[in-house]
Amino acid sequence: MSARTKARKRALDILYAADVRQTTIPESLAVEAERAANEPARMASWLYARDIVDGVVEHREEIDELIETYSQGWSLARMPTVDRAILRIGIWEILFNDAVPHAVAIDEAVESAKILSTDDSAGFVNGLLGRIAQTAPTV
Repeated sequence: MSARTKARKRALDILYAADVRQTTIPESLAVEAERAANEPARMASWLYARDIVDGVVEHREEIDELIETYSQGWSLARMPTVDRAILRIGIWEILFNDAVPHAVAIDEAVESAKILSTDDSAGFVNGLLGRIAQTAPTV
């Protein structure tokens, strides 16, 4: 598993934990930062994970609006928690991280959905992110 894939998983864990525990993302981020500091092996993936989480926090309103717009009848509250986190990460990478090609961001999100969510989630994530990527500037 690449360092960026691990970082996406760590960012997903942070966003998911904050949502499920109904805590703030900065609180969830602080817990993970402490873990990373105590485990040097986690440092390689930690920096990008933090970039993702910070980016999602910074652009949360725009990202959530896009999810609501493109989800065709699914409100954020109705989506599985893990799907919300996966979509937020994918949209941030597509729109706000020029270092990640759109196809890579989508593929990583779909793989996460296949492993961590419902049977229908991978197709849902793929379709939603694909539509957003079509409107985004090409990297």
